[in-house]
Amino acid sequence: MELRNYWEVLKRRWIFVLIPALVVLALGLLTYQAPAPAYNAGVRFIVGQTPAPGADLEDEERYYNWLTSEYIVNGLTDWVRGGQFATTVSEHLAAQGVQVPAHAIQGGLAADNARSMLTISIVGTDTPTVAAITDGVIEVLMTQNAAALPQLGGETALLTQLDQPSVNQIPVGIRNQLELPVRILLALIAGVGLALLVEYLDPTIRDRDEVQELGFGLLGEIPKK
Repeated sequence: MELRNYWEVLKRRWIFVLIPALVVLALGLLTYQAPAPAYNAGVRFIVGQTPAPGADLEDEERYYNWLTSEYIVNGLTDWVRGGQFATTVSEHLAAQGVQVPAHAIQGGLAADNARSMLTISIVGTDTPTVAAITDGVIEVLMTQNAAALPQLGGETALLTQLDQPSVNQIPVGIRNQLELPVRILLALIAGVGLALLVEYLDPTIRDRDEVQELGFGLLGEIPKK
């Protein structure tokens, strides 16, 4: 079948092309819910251990001090990503009268590390909760990290907070904006397939070429009005 024949089929069966798209559009409009607002706060820490008293701060000693800080950052990152840290933060907030379950904290908490720097990101659905979780995370991370670092022999790792966190609303992602248009486009493609299927199953003869393909002789043709 030539391309123009496909075009003729689609013009003739246009309703079948549109039906799936209209159904998807109607369902999308009926079930549409605006995405819930999301808020984010982030804070960075630099880690540096104080040298032992009387240590000779030659270049080699300085190197090992920085290397130790990197190991500490790696350990703290693993601690923050685990469930025990979220539980500790939840208990810390509960003691202050703020009830946030551990799973909600862990679900919106992310940690990353580079060299001696630790980056924490907190995501939540409202500004007060995100602010409270951020304060709790900072407090627990700076004062209760000894339990996560047994290599330090019970000492608390020294963290320097580099930022004063602020809570900002996260803009709606491009995925949410394109979800319905992409569904409609896929429905149109399905509609094209449906139109071609209906045409294939239709036994009606519409032009002389189809008559000749069946092996019949053509005696005459009634023109369209």
